[in-house]
Amino acid sequence: MSKIAETNEKIAEKVVEGYKKIENGVVEGYKKIENGVVEGFEKVSDKCVEVLFAKEGESVEDAKKRLSGNKTDSENK
Repeated sequence: MSKIAETNEKIAEKVVEGYKKIENGVVEGYKKIENGVVEGFEKVSDKCVEVLFAKEGESVEDAKKRLSGNKTDSENK
């Protein structure tokens, strides 16, 4: 291989390496944002169910099951 071709190959490898680092950084950043949004939504959703729909002494999970139509273990007995 000629010296120009070798140099060109090294440059290409570095460009691809740089691109992959940027790509991984963007994907990781997106996943962190997405997880934060989902967790925030779940907290707000749980609080709404707790305040608006849960009966006294009923857990948020039980209230969600009751609202979705799924029976809890205690109701199946």
